Amino acid sequence: MAGRGKLAALLVTVVLAGCGTAGGSGGVAVTEPAVVRLGALLPLSGRSSSSGAAMRDAAQLAVDEVNAAGGVLGRRVELVTADDACEPGTAVTAAQQIIARGIVVSVGGYCSSAVVPTLRIFRDAGIPMVIPQANSTELIEPGYDSVFLICGTVGAEAGFAVDRIRRLGGKRLAVVHDGTSFPLTLADATVAEATRSGAVTITGEVRLSPGAPHFRPIAEEVIRGEPDTVYFTGYYAEAHQLIRDLRGRAFRGRIVVGDGATDGPLLNDLTAAESSGVYGTAMLFPELMPDLGDWPARFTAVYGSPPGSSTVEAYDAVMVAVDAIRRANDDSPSAIRAELTTTDLTGVSGRIAFRPDGTRVDPTFLLLRAEGQTFVRDELTQDR
Repeated sequence: MAGRGKLAALLVTVVLAGCGTAGGSGGVAVTEPAVVRLGALLPLSGRSSSSGAAMRDAAQLAVDEVNAAGGVLGRRVELVTADDACEPGTAVTAAQQIIARGIVVSVGGYCSSAVVPTLRIFRDAGIPMVIPQANSTELIEPGYDSVFLICGTVGAEAGFAVDRIRRLGGKRLAVVHDGTSFPLTLADATVAEATRSGAVTITGEVRLSPGAPHFRPIAEEVIRGEPDTVYFTGYYAEAHQLIRDLRGRAFRGRIVVGDGATDGPLLNDLTAAESSGVYGTAMLFPELMPDLGDWPARFTAVYGSPPGSSTVEAYDAVMVAVDAIRRANDDSPSAIRAELTTTDLTGVSGRIAFRPDGTRVDPTFLLLRAEGQTFVRDELTQDR
């Protein structure tokens, strides 16, 4: 942690010195920048701040390890972070601020609703984006060749969710979302996949209002459709309250939450009866994945607590960016973008390569099951 302060204190050094040219006339020599700056917009305040802080720590760990190994292009790497609070307006302002700091690539992004309005800003500035967590299909709809997703898209997650809900015994499914970018697109994709495949019958698609003190009317509307499973595609604060309100209205079926709700304190303070039958579709949970090697131990050694969800992706986003800079032998954003298109490396999360549209080849999803106030990896995670 102390090293972070020293790193943040590094400034781009520009040395202006009178020196002789070949003809002996005076001139100005400008040194290379002292650091290579990566930028990360993350929710460091608001309801998703615990996830944003964990992602910042993981990204900083990657930067520190790169610097310990000699940096890149003979220079140190610096992580410039800013708070987007998972709010579109805040994100737009924050994007402009970190671009002004001289970043060469963006390695942040948690809430799709906050990332989507920054796409054009980074594009206009020529800054490529390696997005660790946000995965709405809205991120690739503009067709930019400078956007790369570490996580699988909502379409891939929707297919995984519908298949696992069916294999859990679900036949009648209610889908609930909060109307924002990622939750809405995941909900719509889930309904479309269920309808296409005929795997389950959709009893309704319901929208709730983020930040409301309770969702009792929503719970009653959902229950009237007589589902045996509810899939909530939003974030953990609303998921926590929705679970309580559904159980409070005597709903005893399965409640499945999307990856936006499986991180953070979703299960905190739920009773055993409330958390029974709660599942989650998730990206990566380090504590449930022994195949991550010694990476969790390295994280824990630095921060004193084990890494949570979203951390692996944040770490890998930095490593993907550094790999592209190293292969380009150039830290200009255009050269980095070109090399990102040919990425093929083994990250902590596995093989990382991108399709022409910027989505990841073969993304990983987990099915989690609540046991008390913790999640465990369900055996149905694996394909069969």
